[in-house]
Amino acid sequence: MKPLENQVALITGSTQGIGLAIAVRLASDGAKVVLNGRHADDEKTRAAILTTESAGGGSAGVHYVAGDLTGVENARRIVCEAITHFGRLDLLVNNAGMEKNAPFEEVTEEDYDRVLDLNLKGVFFTTQAFVRHLRLTARPGKIINISSVHEELAFPNFAAYCASKGGLMMLMRNLAVELGPHGITVNNVAPGAIKTPINRELLADKKKLGVLLEKIPLGRMGLPEDVAAAAAFLASKGADYITGETFVIDGGLLRNYREQ
Repeated sequence: MKPLENQVALITGSTQGIGLAIAVRLASDGAKVVLNGRHADDEKTRAAILTTESAGGGSAGVHYVAGDLTGVENARRIVCEAITHFGRLDLLVNNAGMEKNAPFEEVTEEDYDRVLDLNLKGVFFTTQAFVRHLRLTARPGKIINISSVHEELAFPNFAAYCASKGGLMMLMRNLAVELGPHGITVNNVAPGAIKTPINRELLADKKKLGVLLEKIPLGRMGLPEDVAAAAAFLASKGADYITGETFVIDGGLLRNYREQ
């Protein structure tokens, strides 16, 4: 029996990078998965899931819901559509997120709102809709937020991003206490430098990449699958007694980081 057999998971922002890797891993562990992205159905994403050893029951175990999580009603709709399709949700992985690079004095209100609305407000209300479902059906569940080492590590020129991840850390801790009595666990996975599309420019700049790698004790950037493995553990029964924690997946970067 697969470790997540009979479980249904919604993974937001799961058309590429870390979100896609998590969806593939949870599907390979037997879960039915609900994919999410901003645009219409992404067949490449569905195909990636279906090539796994077990996709929660094959094509019937994969569903896609399009929608931008920056709006409260959209967040609620995405959760509702996921529940309607499979009849239930057991796991929520809040992965959708973004960052904006700009000196603090140049950050616009529009950019600030976009980052905070997706990274924090979107997580808040997606989680709220999921928790309402669990409470209505009197079932336990698991919430896994994909945060960042920057929930505690300063990142110059990314003030809004750091504020959103710091807020996500405290939201996770607060909800772990509030929802624990209902059998709902809440944890963060905090990636460091990972090989994803968001780091495309860094990967192409050999000098900057070299400086970064010197700060990572394990000597390499992480892979989306490294983050997915942590998420899969937190989704499993082996993590039933873990809540209110941040799991840092960074090759030692956080403990060895220093600004040049």
